[in-house]
Amino acid sequence: QVQLVESGGGLVHAGDSLRLSCTASRRPLSNYVMAWFRQAPVKEREFVGGSWIDGTTYYTDSVTGRFTISRDNAKNTVYLQINSLKHDDTAVYYCAARWGAVPSITANRYDYWGQGTQVTVSS
Repeated sequence: QVQLVESGGGLVHAGDSLRLSCTASRRPLSNYVMAWFRQAPVKEREFVGGSWIDGTTYYTDSVTGRFTISRDNAKNTVYLQINSLKHDDTAVYYCAARWGAVPSITANRYDYWGQGTQVTVSS
């Protein structure tokens, strides 16, 4: 079983950058598809981007060009770099892990979740 812990959220201004981290324990992340989701108030959880086993990444259209996911398998950590933050990026950000090599953008396909980290962007 994988335990995931996110960090790096906070209160920032529009246009700022943040790097969120998701560190895993108990299992090596190299065997898992990893993804970031976010959930804004009164909205459903939405897929932001994923890091697949083959080393590729995939992003939802609304964040392409501003969000970058990277992995450091030696540190068992996945990162989400967010640039040019907008007020609409305000949400709780979650990382998630799915065993195996099949990528997914659907939340219910992921087996393990972190507790989330709050990102608040002031206008």
